[in-house]
Amino acid sequence: MSQPDTAPFREPAQGRPEDDEDPPPLHVASRLHAFNRYELKYLVPVDLAAELRDELAERMDRDLNSPVGGYGVWSLYYDSPELRFYWEKIEGLKFRRKLRIRHYGDPDGVTDASPVCVEIKQRVNRVTQKRRITLPYGTARQLCDGRELVEHAPKERAFIHEVLDLVVRLNLRPTAITGYQREALVGRGSDTGLRVTFDRRVRGRDRDFHLGQPRPENRFTIPPHMSVMEIKVNERTPHWITDLAARRNLSLVRVSKYVQSIEAFGLAPRSVFHLDEACCPPPAAPLDTQLPAHEPPVKAGAQ
Repeated sequence: MSQPDTAPFREPAQGRPEDDEDPPPLHVASRLHAFNRYELKYLVPVDLAAELRDELAERMDRDLNSPVGGYGVWSLYYDSPELRFYWEKIEGLKFRRKLRIRHYGDPDGVTDASPVCVEIKQRVNRVTQKRRITLPYGTARQLCDGRELVEHAPKERAFIHEVLDLVVRLNLRPTAITGYQREALVGRGSDTGLRVTFDRRVRGRDRDFHLGQPRPENRFTIPPHMSVMEIKVNERTPHWITDLAARRNLSLVRVSKYVQSIEAFGLAPRSVFHLDEACCPPPAAPLDTQLPAHEPPVKAGAQ
């Protein structure tokens, strides 16, 4: 997929709604969504992740959008030719942003009509903020790759123009795709602002940037026997969660799936934050518990 490096975004075509139109009826849900939260990340073996998930399930509920076995999350990240967003993360700037197009589910068969999220994820000190709009994939590409002003409601104007400003001013272009399988739990009762996710089989590519690319050549960017556990809270982490982390000897990690991809694909030197097999070697099974090669492990969540 290619696009002009410095093409300006275009004005709306004839007949498209203008920003001063009457607002949509009140019963029409806005496509724009925003939220703030704190995030804590841990790197855990997939076997331990399955145990933690089962333990957490005693006090949490499975996300209604998370079936047994989880769901796919695929993100196309945009960056400048100088990898501005990557270096902002490496240098730990207190304010930094990323632009991505995200698809939930199986990427096979993604078409221009498939719903995706155009998302700006930013960090302000310790708070993670996300703002996103749901669009058909073709429209999202028209916005981010074609640099065109697409149809939008008045309340979506500021976000759409911010995306266009980033794409044009920083000359953003597709840089990396990441994908993984996610299982999600949500808090109940007094913990309704709590969300815990387990991401396994973290992989991606640095070419063939169409999300529906047939037979894509993905590679693991985090060792496949490891998963990323994220605790996400609106305000304060429940004490029982911190107790669980201490009891399981979990250590916070500064891991970014986008940074992992950039470094794994050789687009930038490997930083001190990079994770590879040397950092987390696969565990060796005891001789008396090893399975024949034709018998896969049967523990739930360990595949």
